[in-house]
Formats: sequence, structure tokens, C-alpha cells
Amino acid sequence: MAKKRDYYEVLGVPRDASEADIKRAYRQKAKECHPDLHPNDKSAEERFKEINEANEVLSDADKRARYDQFGFDGPAMGGSGGFGGFDFSGFGGAGMGSFDSIFDQLFGGAMGGQRRQGPQPGNDLRFDMNISFEEAAFGAEKSFDFFRNESCDSCDGSGAKPGTQPQTCPTCKGSGQVRAGGGFMVTVRTCPTCRGEGKIVKEKCPACSGSGHMRKKRTATVKIPAGIDNGQTIIMNGQGEPGTRGGPNGDLYIRVGVKPHKLFKREGTTLRLDMPISITQAALGADVDIPTLKSPVKYHIPEGTQNDDLFRLKGYGIQQLQGSGKGDLVVRVRVEVPRKLSEKQKELLRQLEDSTTGKEYEGRKSFMEKLKGMFN
Repeated sequence: MAKKRDYYEVLGVPRDASEADIKRAYRQKAKECHPDLHPNDKSAEERFKEINEANEVLSDADKRARYDQFGFDGPAMGGSGGFGGFDFSGFGGAGMGSFDSIFDQLFGGAMGGQRRQGPQPGNDLRFDMNISFEEAAFGAEKSFDFFRNESCDSCDGSGAKPGTQPQTCPTCKGSGQVRAGGGFMVTVRTCPTCRGEGKIVKEKCPACSGSGHMRKKRTATVKIPAGIDNGQTIIMNGQGEPGTRGGPNGDLYIRVGVKPHKLFKREGTTLRLDMPISITQAALGADVDIPTLKSPVKYHIPEGTQNDDLFRLKGYGIQQLQGSGKGDLVVRVRVEVPRKLSEKQKELLRQLEDSTTGKEYEGRKSFMEKLKGMFN
């Protein structure tokens, strides 16, 4: 016969472990070693019995004291023959409850059943809303329609045909729970007949087919905060589906989709704009109207502006979400080369080219200097 292992070793706790430490270790070990989780391991049942035997002794103050003093030879509570006579008859059959049963017993059991019968919050809902670029930038109020399940008007949410009432469940006598096993371990599970409700409906409400709820259309108004970005979510508390047994309503999650703008691109709170200007404006400088989200702004393009030069307009970007600051508008200049010139215009450009010395084009000058000596 195999030598029995020390109970403290079985649970993996020191000999001075507290009751809480023992309880915690037992739960963890029982969960890890339950035979239902190891169907191909023939030794799992023996390990599980060993864990429960150790817990039976160490979780009882009197038994633990006698075990600490006498070891396995100590007299057992309510019987004889020492601690080796641990009785597993309470498990019934093969000596094991199902994993669901032991999980309920270890991690909630009867209390878990009470929670299922207590107030339950309603389901959360999601609504996808598309808004314009300007509405995202400046904020807005939007009304919209959505659907949610609510209590049936005909049966007031009972699910029973009007004029009738739900009846007490004959299986659990209205408790919503059933007990199984005996001796060392009693498991408490949700009643399979009424699914924890404690009542059953014999004559179903024709309006809701016995479900107790109906799909209804609702209208809500949401405030879009200035600065919201594409893909962000607004939560409307309590606008989801109603709870049950006095539980709170769920929430409504509004996922915002922002339509792209014809001119502007957004990077956080920064707006970016590509603006074309003529060669003449770039060379000589010019006063131009730069568009913003509200109205055009006068801006002086300096003489000698190059293609892809950037100009920053402070405070003309996007409002910081839930803040007071604003980002900037960054304008990238795109110098446009004219097409379809008249002969007179071409001649003027030739005269311009002939009159230059090369010093006017810094980029060309630098390029030519780098080019020297490459092919010698």
C-alpha cells in the first residue's frame, strides 16, 4: 500500500498556515486536479480524493490539532481507526461530482445560486452613428432611433398569458436551486426546470410567446462632444435594456464614425491642408485666403516659397476632447506648374529664364556642385 502523504504537503501549505490559506489552497488544488478536467488520467481521481481528505482534516480545528499531535494515528472525529478512514461515500457513484458541481461548491455554490436569482443588470447595446467632420470638430446634438427589448405590455414581463400567473416550480419549490449529494459534500445547482427563476409559465403570453419582453423602438438624443475622433465611443448610461428583478438598465454604447472631409485631414488635434499656389505667388510672395473649418483666414505667402513648404496657423485645428485647448492648422504649399500656356506666356517665361544667372535657384546650384567630378 502506498505511503500516505502529509496533508500540508498535499495542499502545498506550511504547517502554520492560516484557515484562509488552507481554504485558498484547497480551492486551487481542487480546481486543478478535478477528474473531469483530466479524463485520460487514471490517477486524477485518487489525487482529488487525497486533496479533499487533506482539506477535511486541516479545515477542522479539532481534527487539525489531533493530526498535528498524533499524525495519521490520531483518532478520527466521530469514528475510529485514525485519519486513514476518510469517507467518500458522500460523492456517490464513482466518488466524484461533476466539475460544474464542484466548481459551484468551491466558487459560489449556494451563494452563486442566490446571485442568479437576485437583481440582474440589463444587456448593454451598441449603436453605430456616422457624423460629419464639422460635427466631430465642433460638437453637436443628434437624435436617433434604436431598438431594445423591454417588458411585454400584455403580461408586464411575467411571460404568462393575461389572466394567469406563473406557478411555483415543482422541482425546486420556488428556490431556483436543487441540491445533490450528501455526507461530506452537498452541491447546489441552478434548477434545470425553471433555470433559476423559481417559477414556471404554463400558459404563455401570446404577445411575447412567453419571453416576457418585446422589441421596441426608442428615440434618444446624444450630445457629441467637440473633438471626438473616428472610432471613439460615447456611453449613454441606463439607455440599454431593462434589468430583471429590480436590476439596473444596461448602457448604450454609441460608436462614432466620422466622415472624411474634402480638404482637411486630421491627425489628433492637428488639421492638415494641401494648398496649391502659382509659380508667381511662390516666387514673388502673395496674400492668400487659407480655408479653415469656420471661415477663410488671410495669410501672406513669403517671397521665394518652395514646393512642400509648411506654414502653421496656431489654434485653427481641432478642439482637444474634454479640454480647452485647440490644435493647429498645418498648410503644405503645392507650387503648381501652369499647363496650356499661350505663345505670349511662353515667351515671357523664356525671357525670365534667359535673364537668370543661376544664383536664383539654390537647389539647382547645389545639385550642379554635387554633380561635378562624378563622371571624370
